[in-house]
Amino acid sequence: MHDMLPDGEDLRRAVKWIAGCLQENPGQPLPPLVQEAVFKFDLSPRDADFLIDLYRREKREG
Repeated sequence: MHDMLPDGEDLRRAVKWIAGCLQENPGQPLPPLVQEAVFKFDLSPRDADFLIDLYRREKREG
């Protein structure tokens, strides 16, 4: 079933999962969340970099 997901679906799920975790506990450090998401959603190193950059930008702009 995992192979049937469209490209990028795992990354979208990871973004939603991290957002939910941060909503529950806003003080959580980001690196452990990204690391857990990488394993949980089988993400590439490029996807991990994207997640880190996304939340860094969000934090700066927010």
